[in-house]
Amino acid sequence: MSNSLLKRTLVVSALVAVAGATAVAPAQAGGSYHDEPDNIAHHGAAGEAPENTLAAIDLALDQDADFVEVEVQRTSDGKLVAFEDITLARTTNAEEVFPERNPWFISDFTLAELRQLDAGSWFGPEFAGERIPTLREVIREVTYRDGLLIDITNPGIYPGIEADILEELSADRWYFLLAQRLGTIVVQSWDAESARTFSTLAPAAVPVGAAYGYRPGVDELTAVSEWADFVSVFQGTFEDALVGEAHGLGLDVNVHTVNTPAQMDALADLGVDGIVTDFPAVLDDVLD
Repeated sequence: MSNSLLKRTLVVSALVAVAGATAVAPAQAGGSYHDEPDNIAHHGAAGEAPENTLAAIDLALDQDADFVEVEVQRTSDGKLVAFEDITLARTTNAEEVFPERNPWFISDFTLAELRQLDAGSWFGPEFAGERIPTLREVIREVTYRDGLLIDITNPGIYPGIEADILEELSADRWYFLLAQRLGTIVVQSWDAESARTFSTLAPAAVPVGAAYGYRPGVDELTAVSEWADFVSVFQGTFEDALVGEAHGLGLDVNVHTVNTPAQMDALADLGVDGIVTDFPAVLDDVLD
């Protein structure tokens, strides 16, 4: 998610362009760009609030994150929710509320059942009562003005989830139009085939990326560059040469999860396009 695709600083200019009759390409929408990487809040400000909750999202935006990353899965009754794990055990009180439902796979629960769970107390008592949000709620919280990165999580468990996500994004036509024009909606997956499937369904104005738990080689980068806009890699597998290789193929590079100022500063100097962090306020200070 590079500055050329994603960093938009003159929102008013973009809105004027949207209102006009002439179509504006995403890279032109903002009118000006930063030279720094995008500040991408990992599951919201997950270092300071319970991940993938509206509290974490709001805090990230208050801390000037450019994008909020949320992981999306599907309930048993077909609703899309922001949640990372396959099971509810780690970050909710599902074991207490539904003791007979072990191992508490999120795909086995309806949205109404998820609404009964506390997704905040595990992080701290001040977050008691936080709920698992739906993707629709996340969209409304972020709005088209700020960036939303949707991570398609465990797609093998949810056949057709790519189309479901696109349908949810398209449900509010005004939001989706503005988000495309401003470059504030992005989608990725750790499953390259899922990301590619979404890329075939989505408008070209929605950047799509492949995330890797390893360092992709040149051949793999070349193949993915045929349909993707960016790649995302773990900090532990990142190599300096990856930036040049990816950029040479027209791909942007995001690195995660980066939580110390020294690491953030070093990656920014190397020219990465996005830094994913649990502490967007720290990254904002580094980039200032």
